Amino acid sequence: MLAALCALIATAIFVLQGPTAALAATDEQEVTDFYFAGTITFDDKPVEGVTISVDGNGFDAETETDPEGKWRLYVPEQERYTLTIDEKTLPDGVIVDAAQLPDGVALVSGTTGSFEAEFGLTGTKIINLFLGEGERVTESFVDQLLSRLMNGLNFGLLLALASMGAALIYGTTRLSNFAHAEMVTWGGLVALVFTSFWQLPLWAGIAGAIIGGALLGWALDAGLWRPLRRRGLGVVQLMIVSIGLSLALRYAFQYVIGGGTSQLPGASPTPIRFGPISLSYIDLISMGVSLVVILAVAYFLTRTRIGKATRAISDNPQLAAASGIDVDRVIRIVWILAGVLAAISGILWAYFRPGVKWDMGMQMLLLIFCAITLGGLGTAFGALLGSLIVGIAVEVSTLWIPSDLKYASALAALIIILLIRPQGLLGRRERLG
Repeated sequence: MLAALCALIATAIFVLQGPTAALAATDEQEVTDFYFAGTITFDDKPVEGVTISVDGNGFDAETETDPEGKWRLYVPEQERYTLTIDEKTLPDGVIVDAAQLPDGVALVSGTTGSFEAEFGLTGTKIINLFLGEGERVTESFVDQLLSRLMNGLNFGLLLALASMGAALIYGTTRLSNFAHAEMVTWGGLVALVFTSFWQLPLWAGIAGAIIGGALLGWALDAGLWRPLRRRGLGVVQLMIVSIGLSLALRYAFQYVIGGGTSQLPGASPTPIRFGPISLSYIDLISMGVSLVVILAVAYFLTRTRIGKATRAISDNPQLAAASGIDVDRVIRIVWILAGVLAAISGILWAYFRPGVKWDMGMQMLLLIFCAITLGGLGTAFGALLGSLIVGIAVEVSTLWIPSDLKYASALAALIIILLIRPQGLLGRRERLG
């Protein structure tokens, strides 16, 4: 009797909510207040089984059209997203009719199955897609590989800025700083406050973020890490403190700016085609800035007295102190430098994602540790090499695996290299343990 009653209730719910609700349950989507939905038709007839996916702001999901051609994709927030139709699931010889796309929806340049869409005043965006006869735009494997290699290089360079700072902190203090993710987030947040909240020019936001990153690095060392070092806390205890600090800062950021994603000025510009490679002017600026900053850090470490002292402390802090080096002063400078690098990385990450969010640095933290370990613990140049490998591996891996698994490829590369060379690519055996 109870089973019959449950079946009756389930049937009533299905009838009331319709096939779209059943579709969402089948896809195991998390139901939110924001979603894209619509129908796909060809010659006024619904098309079943078409795969459509959504990607953007660190989120991706996919679904299929039901027998009535209907689909629905829930997203976490009211932002701009890229919707993509798997053209392999379309009938032969048909593509999306670009002439009948609704307002607020535009095809991505150079494609026939990907388009950008944004919400209006409500949390629902209805996108009815009409198919028509046409020739599909496809990319060869080589073209896709070149495009992803360039994206991976861009991502690897901005990741290197954060990784080199974290590696310098580890090299001089042996601290695995889990709060480094929040130092990255801090850079994006300060730039957002200057540009969006205070309506200042972008250059002022960048300058404010760099100064803010330096102040945060100085404050963390002066107010927390130096007193704890003087109390003689061990490495494990300091790491646990950094985890607590990470949680405190992260949720403080959420309290201040909320849980949504905000865009910096000029985000998501129109890409420029360089043959098979598609880059925006922001991507070009990002790579240029990253290269200049990395070269400046390399010069600092190899040509200046403070840089040489930093390397000496990383090798042997007791011997460096016995040689007359002011270890506390050098560590303070390292924290300031790490704060600046993290802030710059945070701004570039905000444009790469795109968007500033309260936990955006946490999305990079595992990759930062992966890059540091891969390159060799405690060496900034190893972190640079590891970041480039991680960035390229993450982007290129999407040629063979789903995009939501791409970060696992970096961990796979880490495991393989550590099995061959346990100390990392540029690490030394005596640094292990």
